[in-house]
Amino acid sequence: MRIAIGSDHGGYPLNEVIIRDLEKEGHTIIDFGTHDGTQPDDYPDYARKVGDAIQQGQADRGIIVCGSGVGAAVAANKVHGVRACLCHDAYSAHQGVEHDNMNVLCLGARNIGVELARELVKAFLGAKFSGEERHLRRLAKVDDIEARGA
Repeated sequence: MRIAIGSDHGGYPLNEVIIRDLEKEGHTIIDFGTHDGTQPDDYPDYARKVGDAIQQGQADRGIIVCGSGVGAAVAANKVHGVRACLCHDAYSAHQGVEHDNMNVLCLGARNIGVELARELVKAFLGAKFSGEERHLRRLAKVDDIEARGA
């Protein structure tokens, strides 16, 4: 799977662990950085890069890590076609894909530990959108909200 990943300085250490894990599993990683966790930077820059990669079809899924994960989710959801969610539990990480066709997982490095992050990434990447009529109907309504806001 092609995975776009990015983090600000707050997410940097966890982001590096996730990248190593994903590479070991054979995923293709599009790494947007940051590559220096000692320099303050801004999560919207990385959310935009990951979101653009999803929007342009360069990546199948995206992962963004910042301090809390909240800012990353807010920013990523501004990119047309991105459905990003901050997750703290495995159920939400897979259910978000299965029911809501979530394509970007946001993580808060200051909120979760490495082992939970690994569990969330595994649940997110292992899930597939169900395509059930009720989920398609609901997503059409979400798309309508997005289109009206443009």
